[in-house]
Amino acid sequence: MRLVIGEDSVLFREGLTRLLTEAGHDVVASVGDAPRLLDAVRTHLPDLAIIDVRMPPTLTDDGARAAVTLRRELPKQPMLLLSQHIETRHSVPLVGSGAFGYLLKDRVLRVDDFFDAIRRVSAGGSALDPDVVSALIHSGRPGEALHRLSSREREVLTLVAEGRTNAAVAKQLVLTERTVETHMRAIFQKLRLADSGDDHRRVLAVLAYLTSS
Repeated sequence: MRLVIGEDSVLFREGLTRLLTEAGHDVVASVGDAPRLLDAVRTHLPDLAIIDVRMPPTLTDDGARAAVTLRRELPKQPMLLLSQHIETRHSVPLVGSGAFGYLLKDRVLRVDDFFDAIRRVSAGGSALDPDVVSALIHSGRPGEALHRLSSREREVLTLVAEGRTNAAVAKQLVLTERTVETHMRAIFQKLRLADSGDDHRRVLAVLAYLTSS
């Protein structure tokens, strides 16, 4: 897999580059600020761009804003945001665009989970940190939407929103896949969302609904 990394911490950037290179991936560019990240992605069109949310020049949300710019210019470009703090302002529309992931940086230390995330996102799917999912859900209308769901349905929703398939949810919760499908139908009925039959699109629809103002 060809990768571009945008991360202002030299130590973290070099460590991430080494981790990915040793796993057989090709890091075609590794940069420390948002303008150079934009240039690198535009030039190399990588299989995945890994982007720190906070980068120079302002060290606020430059990485997240760069990701929004890339999504507008390159709609199919897979991107994985990394951050120590959860940013929801720019990430909500990115979640709704597909081929997108958002992990907290300590998730990288869980190497198997991290590699699973980059595989899913590069293939056009979703990979959201459970803490990010929680922040996205509670940043919108939880009183109106989530209170309609049972505790089990909330568990199912959280796992699906992380980008997991029905089969993976069933394994995690020790349920049958048919039971998970039943819970999903109930969730969509209670949230008044049409079931498209596409796991990824259903995840995006649920998140878009729950985070709308």
